[in-house]
Amino acid sequence: MAASPHFRPESSALVLIDHQVGTIQLIQNEITPDIAIRNAVLLGEAALAYEMPIVMTSSQEDHVQGPLHPALQKALPEAYAARVKRAGIVNAWTDLNFVKAIEKTGRRQLIMAAVTTDICLVFPAISAVEAGYEVLAVMDACGTDTQIGEEMSRRRMERAGVWLTSTNTMVAELVQDWSTPPGILLVQAMTAISPMLPVDWIRA
Repeated sequence: MAASPHFRPESSALVLIDHQVGTIQLIQNEITPDIAIRNAVLLGEAALAYEMPIVMTSSQEDHVQGPLHPALQKALPEAYAARVKRAGIVNAWTDLNFVKAIEKTGRRQLIMAAVTTDICLVFPAISAVEAGYEVLAVMDACGTDTQIGEEMSRRRMERAGVWLTSTNTMVAELVQDWSTPPGILLVQAMTAISPMLPVDWIRA
């Protein structure tokens, strides 16, 4: 494992795997489906703010997994239109079209999120590390149906060299300075997710 990597906009690509309307209903660990989707959208907004490449993929959209979530379709229309539609391959990294899409970005740092953690994320994240990429898994934009499945996947990824983080930490790492135009935009998006007291009321 590399020592303390810093993921930067100019060297990173965002990879969103299988945030589909069917699969997200399986999320039952400490993350809810709504939180996972909101965070995936926020990651997408951060990628757009810094003009980072975005790779999206789905599995068997015409089956129980369903289409990619409408919120992602709306927030990331170009990435959605260019998504890699897998016929049923479990490990997205073994899909040649997916790997080609990753290689096309020209980036060696991959910021990944997927549903579910224990199937859709763990395998491509580890495979990407084996292929020489640095991988950061954003755990609150993921989720699975059991806490043990989530925990075992996290342990396995860490042992294989995948870095784990949360959405807010990832966004802050990309921003570095909230006073920049992207920083102003993204801090507003972050604070819009959680209820907050009015600033005027706090100052009073």
